[in-house]
Amino acid sequence: MHVVVATDGSAQSLAAARHLTSFADPRKITGISVVAVIRPLASVAFADEISEAEQRPDGEWTGSFRQAAQRAVDAVAAVFDDWGPPVDKQVRSGSPAAEIIEAAEQSDAGLVVVAAGGRGLSDTFLLGSTAQRVQHYAPCPVLVVRPAPRRKA
Repeated sequence: MHVVVATDGSAQSLAAARHLTSFADPRKITGISVVAVIRPLASVAFADEISEAEQRPDGEWTGSFRQAAQRAVDAVAAVFDDWGPPVDKQVRSGSPAAEIIEAAEQSDAGLVVVAAGGRGLSDTFLLGSTAQRVQHYAPCPVLVVRPAPRRKA
């Protein structure tokens, strides 16, 4: 079975990849595609919160949207180092849900892994809607990994 693991650069997407390794049998997975999608006309940068990217003194990250997406893909792919299945890394351009679904169709995936929530109220809503669309239209089962519940103080 081939698995598509989507990342938006959030810590939650990294946690979703780790969650897959916690229960899946790597001997039954033939390959993994780690996919990030950048929006071609985005006014907000790809939010790479998981790699070791260089940050300027003013708090801004260096590099292009594509470089940020590639760093996030590399960070998520590293979760699968020495786990077993070969990993394909992809940075795509377009609608996140449509591109994740297309990646699943092209690879004849048996599972898609996406995160729900992880970057604040508006991003949680947007990511949630992406996860919802993927879940509704994907050609295979979809594992939506929700953030761990916050502990009450």
